[in-house]
This record gives sequence, C-alpha cells and structure tokens, in this order.
Amino acid sequence: MIDHSAIRFSVFELDLETGELRRNGSKIHLQDQPLQILLCLLERPGKVVSRDELQKKLWPSDTFVDFDHGLNAAARRLRDALGDSAENPRFIETVARRGYRFIGRVETGRVEIEATTLTAQRRWPSSIRKAVLGGVVAGLALLALAVVLLRTRSRATPLKITSLAVLPLKNLSGDPAQEYFADGMTEEVIGRLSMIRGLRVIARTSVMRFKDTRTPVREIADALHVDAIVEGSVMREGSHVRVHAQLIRGSTEEHFWSETYDSQLADILALESEIARSIASRVEASVTGDERARLTAAHHVTPEVYESYLKGRFATWNTKAEIEQSITYFEDAIKKDPTFAPAYVGLASGYGSLGSPFVGASPEEVRPKRISALRKALELDPETNEANHMLGEIYEDQWQWVESAAQYKRALALNPNDSGALFGFAHWLLIQGRTEEAIDWAQRARDLDPLGTGGSEMGWMLFHARRYDEAIRELRSVAAVSPDDAYAHWFLGFALIAKDQSDQAIAPLEKARSLSGGSPAVIGVLVRAYAHAGRGTDARRLLDELKRRQQTGYVPPVAFVNAYLGIGDNEQALVWLERAYQEKATIMQYLKVHPFLDPLRDDPRFANLLHRVGLDRAW
Repeated sequence: MIDHSAIRFSVFELDLETGELRRNGSKIHLQDQPLQILLCLLERPGKVVSRDELQKKLWPSDTFVDFDHGLNAAARRLRDALGDSAENPRFIETVARRGYRFIGRVETGRVEIEATTLTAQRRWPSSIRKAVLGGVVAGLALLALAVVLLRTRSRATPLKITSLAVLPLKNLSGDPAQEYFADGMTEEVIGRLSMIRGLRVIARTSVMRFKDTRTPVREIADALHVDAIVEGSVMREGSHVRVHAQLIRGSTEEHFWSETYDSQLADILALESEIARSIASRVEASVTGDERARLTAAHHVTPEVYESYLKGRFATWNTKAEIEQSITYFEDAIKKDPTFAPAYVGLASGYGSLGSPFVGASPEEVRPKRISALRKALELDPETNEANHMLGEIYEDQWQWVESAAQYKRALALNPNDSGALFGFAHWLLIQGRTEEAIDWAQRARDLDPLGTGGSEMGWMLFHARRYDEAIRELRSVAAVSPDDAYAHWFLGFALIAKDQSDQAIAPLEKARSLSGGSPAVIGVLVRAYAHAGRGTDARRLLDELKRRQQTGYVPPVAFVNAYLGIGDNEQALVWLERAYQEKATIMQYLKVHPFLDPLRDDPRFANLLHRVGLDRAW
C-alpha cells in the first residue's frame, strides 16, 4: 500500500491532508488561491495547465473579479513562497498566452507497509509477527490521533490577520440621497487603517465593486486576497450618527468581532478614528507610536462643512462640468471652515483633474490654484499623505525629479497602503526609463487595489515598456469590467497602434472620445489611428477639427503632437513639442520612453528638449 498524502519537490513538501506547504520541515503560510494553483500544477507535472482551467478552479463562473489580475497575483504569491522567479524559473514556468507548467522534479511520499510485513512474515515466528503488527497498528493509530489534534489545534488558533478590506458601509438612513455619507465614512475608515504599516488594506476603488453585493464573504476575500472583511452600516438622523461594524474571517466566514458606535456629526472624525483603532486592536495589528498618534488625531467639523466636503469627494468626475461642480463643493466647505485641511486636498485634486490632458484645461490656469490648495492643506496638516503624494506630482510637473521622488517616499512613509503614492512613484521610475522597476512598483499598487482603476495605469506602463501584448490584455480586461473607464479605452488605442493594429484601435478610441466628451487629447491619437489604418481623409478631417477648436478655446499641445506624428509631419510635431515645453505640459515627462516619439529621437532638437527637461541623465 502506497501513501500519496505528501508530494515533495526540491526542499519543499506539500501535505495533501492538511494543505500545508513546508520547506525543510518549516511551515510556509500560503493562501488558498496560490495553494490551489500549486495543486493543479503538481497533479500534471511537465504539462501546461491553461489559464482558463485555473480560472474555473479558483473562481466560480458568477464571481465578479478581474480574472487576469487575480490569477497573475496568485501566481506571483506562489512564486514568492517558493523563492521562484518568472524570468528564471526553477519550479513554475509561464507559457506565454497559455498558462503555467511545473518544471521541477516531483516525488510522492511512500510508506511501504506491505513490503515490510511480508518480509517479517517470512523471517519471524507468528508470536513476534503479531507483536510487530500490533505495534505498527498502534503507531498508526497514534499518528492518526496526532493529525486530528494538530488539525483541531490549527482550527482553534487561527492565522494572524495581516490584510483586510472594508466593504462599503450600508446606508440605513432610509434616504438614498445619503449614500455619499455612507461612502464617505467607508473611505475615512479605510484611510485611517491604511496608516498602519503592518496591515495591508485594500483601496476604496476595489471594495466599491462589492457595494450592495450578495457575494459570499469567502469569495470576496479570495478576490481581494485578504484575511478578513469588515462589514457594517451607518444610520444618520439629523446630527446623530450610528455606525455598526463587524469583522469576518475570510477563510471561514467566522464573525469574531462586532461593535456599535454612536456619535454627533460634529465628532464624526473622532468616531472614524475610534472605529479604526478598534479594528486594528482586534486583528492584533502592530501599531507604532506615530501611527497611533495619527489614528487618534481628530478635528471637530460642523455638519455643513462635512456635507459639502463629502459631496465634492463623491460626485462623479467624468467630465469637465462634473469636476467643476466638485470644486464648487470644496470651495463651499473652505468658505465655511478655512481650517479644514481635507477640503483643500479635494480642491487640489479637482484642479489636477481639470489640468490633465484628458480634460484639457490650460495648465497655466489651473496649476497655480492646485499648488496654492496643496500648500494650504500641508500648512494645516503636514502629515496628510494624499497632499504629500500630490506634491510629488507637482514636482514632477516642474521637472524637479529629486524632490518628486523624495515626496512620494514621504507619502508612503505616512501611509504605506496609499496605492496612489505607489503608482506615483512607479510613474516617476517610468519616465526615468526604469520601466521594469516601474512595473514592479505598479504591481504593489495593484495588490492594494486589485479591482480598481489601477489596471489602466498598469496598461499605460506596459505600453511604455513596449510590452504591447501584455498592455492590450490588461486594458481589454479593464475595459470589459469597467466599460465606462475612458482611460482604459484611450490607453488601449495607444497599445493597439503600437502593435500595428491601428484598424482595431479606432473603436476603443471612438469610445474614449464619446466617454470624455470629445477630449482633444483622444482625438489626437485617433488621427494617428485613422492615418495608419489607411483612412487619410478621416485623419485630416479630425486634424482640421482640432485646428478649429484651437481658435475658440484651449487645446493641449499633446493633441497636435500625436496628430502630426500620426500623419508623418515630424516638423510640425517638433513645433508643438516646443509649445508643450513652454507650458510644461505632461507629454514632456514621457520624452525618454514614449514609443510614439521614436521618429524624432535622432533629431538634435529633440535631444535638446530632452536635456532641458533633465531627462538626459540618470536620477
């Protein structure tokens, strides 16, 4: 009789009974999804296990999740546990566009009980034989008892919680118009818990996917790769607020803590801090003195100020008009309370969105307002991590590369779970030409925001790293899950053009044009798509549209740079790059890495621009 309860490879042993992975006898913590991948691969060593097979194994068909990202993240955690590498694999090999294959030597554990018994029967008298067999049976019984005790002890002593997600708090106020208040409470609790370095906290944009969901907690925990889930509700009646919160273990759906809090709206920030402290204490997170001080800090705020702030924060920001409405709310909050730092942060964020090439407001108009709001926010609260990472973006806009990197690192020191700061530093690395490092840092951000907008950011970085196939897969996945994400469609257009699939780029670019309200920056890329697809008349028509719009309003230089490069007019592209330099437009940050700028790289004027921006050297 052969015992197949353990599989060995190299210094590792996987116990099929307990689901434990050990290295040289020491247990390695492995979450359920990486463990399931390992089991699938070990069942068929040397053979390819397709991504489709793994997706069906890991997620039910009705689970709402970004499968590609979830699978990639689970495979990466498995490799981390094994000390393996995707580039130089010893155990798990990635088979491009197909799946994974286990390439290590596999051994099945064997206990040759029958062979030993037969030998004993031939050599020993029956009395001794009976004694030996009795001892074997007794030993096996003791072994079985030990396994049962170990399993029982394992269940009684659950694994330490090192990651969690706060699901959107349910609005029990009976007024649908109060949804913004419940969402605001959710974000604030997430923000406070995110300050704790020893705890991985999922970003709001990912947890909002599960608003009003009936998905089982275990599936949500698997999709977000967390140990625990926070669920709860908020009820507001006039100036009184009641919040109920409970902690649920992801693997077992065990409810192991719950509490109800009552407060006046004026003390809402203190209430949010108290909830975060309670959760941190219950999951036994290690909190430093500085972290505890930031968790405790609270500012009294009047209900009117807080309402204006939350309305600005949770309004839709898809179009210029919507962003301007949010800015109005923040300005109203500041007018009522000039000492409320979060309102200045929101104001700076609004001006930053207005000044993006996607929306197209003039940087000369909005950038000084953004800087002024950030300075005031940091004057009121120097440890506002969101303001600190936005300041990193400002330094980037000013081509102050050393100061920008330092500011992102300060933001991450204040809040190690700030996916925005992680993406910010990843972007800094990208524009320096350190593309592989950039993608590594962006992946850290994705781990904190696996279902959020980070997929578009990742696709954008993969495009600049010239990993076009991966960029296309990533962006198509995001566009499928979030069809209203204009950035995903826009960036997909870039990647498809770079892959010489301009005819296929037209549809997503037209979609981005529609979603963005006719963004000139999108039209510039659409000119290129039409021109490279052999539709020169359409390309010229769109270029003429940009020229007409320039006569009556602001058109960002990047629109003309992409359009003229698209039709092969490099001279005009250089003229517009010089204008972009004068404006310190965002396109200047990408001089070193942007694939579309390749036709200009041998021109001395381009080299001069690179030097003036400070990207001709290593920082």
